[in-house]
Amino acid sequence: MASQALSTAVDYIKAPLVYKGKVRELYDLGEHFLIVVTDRISAFDYVLDPAVPEKGNVLNRLAAFWFEQTADIQSNHVVHTDVDKLGDIVTEPELLRNRIMVTKKAERIDIECVVRGYITGGGWRQYQKTQAINGIELPAGLRKNERFSQPIFTPAAKNDVGHDEDIPFEKMQELVGAELATELRDRSIKLYQYAHSYCAERGIVLADCKFEFGLIDGKVILIDEIFTPDSSRFWATDKYELDIEIDSMDKEPVRTYLAGSDWDKNSKPDPLPASVVEETTRRYLDIYRRLTGAELN
Repeated sequence: MASQALSTAVDYIKAPLVYKGKVRELYDLGEHFLIVVTDRISAFDYVLDPAVPEKGNVLNRLAAFWFEQTADIQSNHVVHTDVDKLGDIVTEPELLRNRIMVTKKAERIDIECVVRGYITGGGWRQYQKTQAINGIELPAGLRKNERFSQPIFTPAAKNDVGHDEDIPFEKMQELVGAELATELRDRSIKLYQYAHSYCAERGIVLADCKFEFGLIDGKVILIDEIFTPDSSRFWATDKYELDIEIDSMDKEPVRTYLAGSDWDKNSKPDPLPASVVEETTRRYLDIYRRLTGAELN
């Protein structure tokens, strides 16, 4: 049975709120940051009502799982995920259990590092228009959802307001320097290749994903979240097919409902039906179980 959804944590944390994103809230603990992952859900740039029970729980625990799995490949910002260590900073610890991550403070690099293993989504739309993705020329005749012979790196410049902007690698080199750009590309592809193999063994295709990195004392460190349904495109292997729109293992029920409604996309939509919320919770619990081999408890 899903628990009550957490739409915000501001009333339960005695620390300054630094940033409130669509899903995550960032608090300043002095030496460290505190990230709280809420159950808020967004689509088409709107935060929707109601929040989806267990979504934040899944996202936070999956991110923690993957950070631990990949620590030997890439150092990350995790200090701990134990709400009990926060003491009286948290007034309702049970509400926030499994939803918090205390992290090192890194200087964020304002590039979203996107790795694509398959041609789909926005990459497919770019290819149809230009036969290229982010300036990378690709062979003619590729089919939708086809796997690339090698993963490609397609960065985006981060914007805190509005959409991130797809940029060619050469532009990334101008923004952050050639050496750092190359390091981030190589680290991102290595992480993707590890997770792609891991997922394949569990009947899942990792189609694409995105990473954020920061710097601590000049050293590159992985931050934010990794290989969650909100930062990656997962397909069930038995649903993988060329030339179709594959049902992804995330908030697809929400997108499908909104796309089929009479919503004008220019104002916040009406609350989601209970059946859509329940199905979305089920999706998040399912991907957690399939990736970790454990039930959420």
